[in-house]
Amino acid sequence: MLKTAAIAMSVEAATLEEQETVYIPARHKVEDLGELHNFMDEFAFVDLITTTPSLHITHIPVLLDRTAGNGKGTIFGHIAKANPQTKAFFAGAPATIVFHGPHTYISPAWYTNPMGAVPTWNFAAVHASGKLKAIDEPKQLHGLLAKLVAKFEKSYVANPTYDFAKLPEAYITGMLGGIVGFELPIDTLEGKFKLGQERSDADKEGVLSNLKNANHERDILSLTASFYKKK
Repeated sequence: MLKTAAIAMSVEAATLEEQETVYIPARHKVEDLGELHNFMDEFAFVDLITTTPSLHITHIPVLLDRTAGNGKGTIFGHIAKANPQTKAFFAGAPATIVFHGPHTYISPAWYTNPMGAVPTWNFAAVHASGKLKAIDEPKQLHGLLAKLVAKFEKSYVANPTYDFAKLPEAYITGMLGGIVGFELPIDTLEGKFKLGQERSDADKEGVLSNLKNANHERDILSLTASFYKKK
């Protein structure tokens, strides 16, 4: 009996360990569900990662329903029907969705004791893992698209004029025919916020003041304009 219990505990521990998709030191772990959900809502362009039948990564916008699923929310999205990753949807395969926040290089010179520090990179990310479910019923797909468009039109467009509800039915039908939707009830949420929060108040102030004058990566406007010129 004791041997059986020990084996069961060992299997359970191994299963839990396998669910961890990223190394997170205790000082960088964020577990507050509200904070994680807020981050996921704000940085909703993600990497969808599956390994069934082989490794695939798709970069897409997604929608978070905080109240659906297993108490941690459910993520909804869609990809092209021609994308082989749709096989993972219909197989009910496990997946990890990675939400990326801002990131930047941090110089040791910004700390009170540069010799006691090393060059590093500050960033924030959330990994959401669970099992996929395909959405290919037209009415459900239509509702998913409507919610996605509404979220991002409202978030990114200064004066929204695009009205998904007014599009011709034939056009929408064609659009739906080219995609497969998914939902992912979240089983595991991992929040890694490596922002130097463990450092002294003086070091934190040094980071904040220097970030104001740092040379950050180009934004999407600059990148797009530059790329257009090359073409």
